[in-house]
Amino acid sequence: CRETSNYFDYRFRALPVQLSRPVCVDVPSDTEAVLGNSMKLTCISCMKREEVTAKTRVDWYFTPNTEENGELNRTHIYVFEDFVAKPLDGPFKDRLTWNGSQDLQDVSIRVLNVTFNDSGFYQCHILREFKFGFFEPSFFVEKNITLTVKEKATQDTAAIYSEIMMYVLLVFLTFWLLVEMVYCYRKISKSDEQAQDTREREEERMSQTGKQADRLKGN
Repeated sequence: CRETSNYFDYRFRALPVQLSRPVCVDVPSDTEAVLGNSMKLTCISCMKREEVTAKTRVDWYFTPNTEENGELNRTHIYVFEDFVAKPLDGPFKDRLTWNGSQDLQDVSIRVLNVTFNDSGFYQCHILREFKFGFFEPSFFVEKNITLTVKEKATQDTAAIYSEIMMYVLLVFLTFWLLVEMVYCYRKISKSDEQAQDTREREEERMSQTGKQADRLKGN
């Protein structure tokens, strides 16, 4: 038995262990920021074949809502290339940080100390260059975010409705549990009373049987 155990232990130790890869889910970015807080601008581009080597470059652009000299000016605000972040000069200087993932499927950034001037149109440009030997195709995707800055956070109507329904359901379940407890208590009490009546009748019957037996012996 010990030799068999050692054999299986060796076989299991020899098996290669494959680490699971994180699941990539392409979700849209939030579009409302609160004045003075930080705000994550979500930009996700899932790669269908993660084992393929890809060179990734990310460019972020910002177009404000307000016009300057009668036209809207788009500003290049952030560059990420070769795992190096390059914040650029402009309205977001020293207020942008990298908030992406190590596998570069999530290439989001975070805006610090949000101001009203940060309201506007953001563009996330992702350029990937894949390597298949001598063949190097490229892939480009653009994600757009329209950001609105508010002085205070607004409560989500769906969240409020869900919270109300949760409390209603909790009250209903509590009431239902109370009714079930009362019903079970009455049912158990009734069963105990019936059992007690049965025992009393049985004892009375046995008592009468004993008295009749005594009379027969006396005769």
